[in-house]
Amino acid sequence: MKKKNSNQNRPPAASKQTWHLLFIAIFIALVVDGMDLQLLSLCLPAIRADFAVSPIKAGALTSYTLIGMGIGGLIAGLLSDRIGRVKTTIASLLTFTVFTFLLGFVQTYWQFALVRFFSGFGISALYSIGTLLVAEYVPTKKRGTVMGFLIAGWSVGYILAALISAAVLPVYGWRPLFVLSVFPALISFFILRKTQEPAGFLAAAAQKDSRTKQNEYVVIWKDKAVRKVFLLWGITYTALQFGYYGANTWLPSYLNTELGLNFKEMSLYVAGTYTAMVFGKLLAGFLADKLGRRVMWLIVGLSTAVSMPLLVTSISLTNAIFLMVGFGFLYATPLALLPAYMSETFPVRIRGTAMASLASVGKIGSVLSPLFIGYMATEFSIGYGIGLLGIAYTICGLVPGLLIKEKTFDPCAADSAGSLGNLSVIEQENS
Repeated sequence: MKKKNSNQNRPPAASKQTWHLLFIAIFIALVVDGMDLQLLSLCLPAIRADFAVSPIKAGALTSYTLIGMGIGGLIAGLLSDRIGRVKTTIASLLTFTVFTFLLGFVQTYWQFALVRFFSGFGISALYSIGTLLVAEYVPTKKRGTVMGFLIAGWSVGYILAALISAAVLPVYGWRPLFVLSVFPALISFFILRKTQEPAGFLAAAAQKDSRTKQNEYVVIWKDKAVRKVFLLWGITYTALQFGYYGANTWLPSYLNTELGLNFKEMSLYVAGTYTAMVFGKLLAGFLADKLGRRVMWLIVGLSTAVSMPLLVTSISLTNAIFLMVGFGFLYATPLALLPAYMSETFPVRIRGTAMASLASVGKIGSVLSPLFIGYMATEFSIGYGIGLLGIAYTICGLVPGLLIKEKTFDPCAADSAGSLGNLSVIEQENS
């Protein structure tokens, strides 16, 4: 029998101009996403004072956002596998933009919580499906580097939020910050309007039309190998988001209340931390293409786990800037590795559902973590809570680093294989 060509399922490669424009659109969208998430952290003391609420209720605003993100991710994942990555990304961008704009006009704590909940729908879908869209356009040999650069957009958003809020918040309050943050999203919208669905997705959709359709969750659960990888990523994502969102939400308050920095000093320290985060993500993505996804995941996960308790036990006014920069370099790097690593572990027909659902499952950790540190702030200290987050990063580093194979599928290929037990398209091409 004639041997099948291993490239027969591979669609024509996207032009550089196509994925470069797409990269710009999603990068800008993630910058706005990052600004929005960080603005809530930076504005939390002012919002708490405006609405006269306790630390636990203030931390709950982040939790309401994350619950919305969890529900939005579940919906977006299914939609992306059915109607397309581009349509779903545009819908999420519009949802996020409208509700973020409305935050500038709410008058009560519960109005803020409700609007923030719905804006979370768009934030999650934009991250999960927007990054997947880029991953399915970018060649494998560059995917780690490009995705690391792309996810750095979130950190750029954090930096801009810190710098802009330092100038705006003391004078004009927190409301204009949410209104102004949505306008760059219009650039992303106009680019995405002209973007085609990835060729691999279109080919897979055509194959799906020619056979009996199954619910994507049924496909994930019925295949033993797919189910195993899905569950392992679920543990990983939950631990990662518990660690990351706990630190990210409460770090500004920690610098302000326990180190005694004023708002402007705290904002500059946060900006320095997120500047280091950009370089950490870029380096991690580049090294993942050179050394492998698993090796880099293990290194950055365990390094962050060690750094968290060291940070809160060693920090002082004299060394804070150095420790914060080092910490910033580390603690978001798993997020830079995640889209490339995870997108290569699921077949195309359920990839969107799997990745977005995992992001939603991970929200369990991100919802509980701000509340956990809010409780620790009440009973002990914010620093004590942040130090304990190292346990979550240990779990996050060990599970994929030891148990999840890399490059099982090529996101650029319209593979028809249903099981992760099959030889990967990438491996076939390299053999």
